[in-house]
Amino acid sequence: MIGWYASLRKGVTSVMALPFHLLPTDWLQQLMARVAKKRAARLPPQEALRFLFGLDQRLYAEEGKHAVRYGGGVHTKHRHMNYHRFFSDRISETDRVLDIGCGIGAVAHHVATVTGALVVGVDYNERNLEQARRQFAHPRIEYRCGDALKTLPDETFDVVILSNVLEHLPERPAFLRRAVAATGARRLLIRVPLFERDWRVPLKRELGLDWRLDDDHETEYTLESFQEEMREAELEIRHLEVRWGEIWAEVGR
Repeated sequence: MIGWYASLRKGVTSVMALPFHLLPTDWLQQLMARVAKKRAARLPPQEALRFLFGLDQRLYAEEGKHAVRYGGGVHTKHRHMNYHRFFSDRISETDRVLDIGCGIGAVAHHVATVTGALVVGVDYNERNLEQARRQFAHPRIEYRCGDALKTLPDETFDVVILSNVLEHLPERPAFLRRAVAATGARRLLIRVPLFERDWRVPLKRELGLDWRLDDDHETEYTLESFQEEMREAELEIRHLEVRWGEIWAEVGR
């Protein structure tokens, strides 16, 4: 440790060359926090906030990666938030379900297992589908690769699931109208992020920072903007609840 302190005093060619892995975790956390606090204290308030929010965004991304590792390939939010149940509670054994943007298949698998419904999961990412077929295979699920923005299955479904999908799409009301027309579904189960989840979100936007949870989000909703888009899509909101900074809703015609 003495040699490390000496290298700090003399200067090093790269911060990454420092043996941070040798430091006790608590000591390292205190050191990193102290560095951030000192840097922020020397900046005007707007720049201090931009600096701290940028650091927070990078840490959030790393937390997500390690939550997936800790969950054995599945983000632990699935079990903490228990949002799968919102979908399965509104689906019966006789339903035929289209899960658009099914990802790795965690929601589709829960629905098929709990309700016995037949589920078709569609996703444009073949790597997601490979994991779905490997980790979340089920005799009542069929996984298909496809871009729902370009084409939807020419089949009839009772229920459409859109779990953290709408916020990624442009022209969402038009897409919802097409989805209903193509599938004949009378119920859509939707989960989207809420803009009003935290005071830091509007502050980030005010400071000109990226305030979104994902950088490919086209929108994140207020209750009013969600209601307006459902009106534009000619859909009635039959149930809406706010949990975990998200809107969970059942809509239909």
